[in-house]
Amino acid sequence: MSRENITFGGNAINILGEEIKVGDKAPDFVAVNNDLSPFESKELNGTVRIYSVVPSIDTGVCAIQTGNFNQMATDLGDNVHVITISNDLPFAQERFGAAEGIDRAKLVSDYQICDFGNKYGFLIEGLRLLTRGIVVVGEDDKVKYVEYVQEVTNHPDYDKALEAVKALI
Repeated sequence: MSRENITFGGNAINILGEEIKVGDKAPDFVAVNNDLSPFESKELNGTVRIYSVVPSIDTGVCAIQTGNFNQMATDLGDNVHVITISNDLPFAQERFGAAEGIDRAKLVSDYQICDFGNKYGFLIEGLRLLTRGIVVVGEDDKVKYVEYVQEVTNHPDYDKALEAVKALI
């Protein structure tokens, strides 16, 4: 799905950065791990990965999305990396992960420089939050599936994302 006409609570929003599309080379980006060390996506190059993008883990839909992808990571095994990305502070992500038993999906923060948000086209102008979506990247480091959720408060299409991943493994 494209980024056109994305809304947040029914209100139109503007998304910054380049829209990522199926077939694009997945851009390398730097984010922040929960221990404040750099997360460098290039370390996962050559692997299947799911980027589950959420505005804030402190909201119901984001918490469910993160839990669902954590379960998918368990079911898909060690050859698929699930990375949940938000602009929440790393401390909040760590607290959430511990409280919710997030043990397979990795939580990383894009709060510092919004590198992911800009390179993948998920940064909401004026709010410094990421819009909701999913990006699936194959072992060839090309984007295989992208969903920009049209209404930020809605769930992504978990089944389509899972179908895209299963076609790669």
